[in-house]
Amino acid sequence: MKIICQEQLLPGESLQEKWDFAVAAGYEGIELRGKGDLSFRDRLPELRQAKADGVVMPTVCVDMLHFFGAFDVDQRADAVAQMKSQLSVIAELGGIGAQTPASYGMFSRRLPPFEPPRDEAGDREVLLDGLRQLAEHAASEGVELFLEPLNRYEDHMVNRLEQAAGLIQEVGLDAVRIGIDSYHMNIEEADPSAAITEFAPYVGHVQLSDSNRLQPGAGHLDWAAFLGALDAVGYDRYLAVECRLSGDPVEAVRSIPAVVRRYV
Repeated sequence: MKIICQEQLLPGESLQEKWDFAVAAGYEGIELRGKGDLSFRDRLPELRQAKADGVVMPTVCVDMLHFFGAFDVDQRADAVAQMKSQLSVIAELGGIGAQTPASYGMFSRRLPPFEPPRDEAGDREVLLDGLRQLAEHAASEGVELFLEPLNRYEDHMVNRLEQAAGLIQEVGLDAVRIGIDSYHMNIEEADPSAAITEFAPYVGHVQLSDSNRLQPGAGHLDWAAFLGALDAVGYDRYLAVECRLSGDPVEAVRSIPAVVRRYV
């Protein structure tokens, strides 16, 4: 397993400067962030130069306010278009895929008014339609889409690995897999390690943060069990650090690889 860090956490003005810090700290890649309005595509000159300079950029994580499971049809269409573009860009960079949730902050059944404006059948129809479009595009580009389950307070549709796997099974295309996040799993899975074991064939990407959303080692997540489960099922892809930071941010980012490598 290789440890990579999201670009916004790394000090430095350019990707080349961030890469120099990352390598010195023990990281093996940078996870990019893909904002809306096709801004990720517009970064192509910068990203091509970074690749030429040796920067390893295997994945991108979407960074927008609406996603392919949105209630609004125009927002759904835009989210699909944005993700297709991000998949194409990461493919050009020689990466493996792009990660997105179905939604973020759109609705929670745990908060008033408790009942969303779209029923579960409608949710499923929208999710399957978006996933099929994105999986087909990912397959055509030779990369993968990683569907990220979020916790119940941030998304009402896909919270657990079981739900994501069910959607992926119905889509029936290998180009869509689960992008798991240790923070959300800590909230939603009764046994995160058991969930990893059960749904291992569907796991394509992993993001790391501790139980309190801070850097690994700053909370109470059982890293030996979590990372041990990934090792036991033969996961050999990337572990992407996506978290908030406590203490001095530079030292916090520098500390993470050593914490993670205690268990992998």
